[in-house]
Amino acid sequence: MSIALECAQQGGSKGEVPVGAVVVREGRVIGKGNNRTIRDADPTAHAEVVALRAAAQSQGDWRLSGATLYVTLEPCSMCAGAIVLSRIARVVFAAHDPKAGMGGSLDNILQDKRLNHYCEVDSGILSSESSSLLKSFFRQRR
Repeated sequence: MSIALECAQQGGSKGEVPVGAVVVREGRVIGKGNNRTIRDADPTAHAEVVALRAAAQSQGDWRLSGATLYVTLEPCSMCAGAIVLSRIARVVFAAHDPKAGMGGSLDNILQDKRLNHYCEVDSGILSSESSSLLKSFFRQRR
């Protein structure tokens, strides 16, 4: 999770909302990313999607079965959908997102048993550090 927090800090220093994500399989980092929506002029370039794309490229397969995604903020609906589609086994997120979170805050796409895949979800690891980073970022922007 600390690598995801480092990714978030890097993105925040470039004017992006400071969210970072890391995909790990068998103890190895296979993909990482931070928000790049501004840099890439791409509304889908959230940290989770960037990390999933990197992981899929490194593995040569879109199926990331057995992998864990660590992310500093609870995934939104777009990211939760991509996580489910990529067959991620486990998602660990730091801070809850009461306005857009789809890992239990607003809804729980990640664990919806009606879908063909669902993930194990854990939260709260490094939540105060992640929350502080986000609050500081938005305080500076106001």
